Amino acid sequence: MKAIAYQKNLPITDPASLQDIQLPEPVVTGSDLLVEVKAISVNPVDYKIRVGRPVGEGQWGVLGWDAAGIVRAAGPDAVLFKPGDRVWYAGDIARPGSNAELQLVDERIVGHMPERLGFAEAAALPLTAITAWELLFDRLGVVPGKSPSQQSLLIVGAAGGVGSILTQLARRLTSLNVIGTASRPETQAWVRELGAHHVIDHQRPFAEELQRIGLKNVTMVASLNHSDDHFAQIADIIAPQGRFALIDDPKSPLDIMKLKAKSISLHWELMFTRSLFKTEDMITQHRLLDEVAALVDAGVIQTTVAEHFGTINATNLKRAHTMLESGKARGKIVLEGF
Repeated sequence: MKAIAYQKNLPITDPASLQDIQLPEPVVTGSDLLVEVKAISVNPVDYKIRVGRPVGEGQWGVLGWDAAGIVRAAGPDAVLFKPGDRVWYAGDIARPGSNAELQLVDERIVGHMPERLGFAEAAALPLTAITAWELLFDRLGVVPGKSPSQQSLLIVGAAGGVGSILTQLARRLTSLNVIGTASRPETQAWVRELGAHHVIDHQRPFAEELQRIGLKNVTMVASLNHSDDHFAQIADIIAPQGRFALIDDPKSPLDIMKLKAKSISLHWELMFTRSLFKTEDMITQHRLLDEVAALVDAGVIQTTVAEHFGTINATNLKRAHTMLESGKARGKIVLEGF
């Protein structure tokens, strides 16, 4: 089968950073599905693994943690899907990824694809939807519903992949006052389109920007990128007994003592935790993806595709990695077909 993979941790400008190769077709067992990958999207985790996780001598590392496709075969213990089903998923970071024509994935982290979306549109959503959902409802403990509330959520990096879906979930499924950050006119417009009540510029002092929209502080902050750069400001503008959640990898340690005086709680979100540790509630991600699919089909949530980079090959994936590493991506980058 065709695949795009790496053997050495190289900068994306190196011709060997990603290569078009042939690999043997995987064999399905247990509760796995063998999925024919139709479309993928690219996430920051892809380039972080490419430059940071070595592969064994003579081995290939296949990246890709977002896919939509068709079940070709189901293992003997699989009960949720059958061959021919259209599916979407984000996969397991400890297993080969979706940058290949065929992929094995545990059915407990796979969902039925939305009926109203094509493969490319669907591939944009699984990883970010799972991350945003778990962050909002599992980590920050927000209760879905539209009962009147005085609570507010600041989303730092609202125009990116996770921010684009988190903004929609928070606005459409909760009563939170949603404030997104974006620094360019086009990204600010995007965040407003997704439903944010207010948009502020994260390149300006947070306190001043909140004051501009009539707020002194916020009860919750979801920090999606550059958390170490913004941490002191975040600690300053979270209300007493507020909640702070983050998903990125700070380059320098966070001084969490800044959170103590206000009794601010700290929450990490990694959507791969359930599959990495094979937790008892691993099937939660299957149910979550099915629920998001229903929201998409009902018109409550929209796909967050921003760029379609063509077919799935090394050249186009290098373009996608380059865009993501620039920090200027809006929404999601998708590729489709081999």
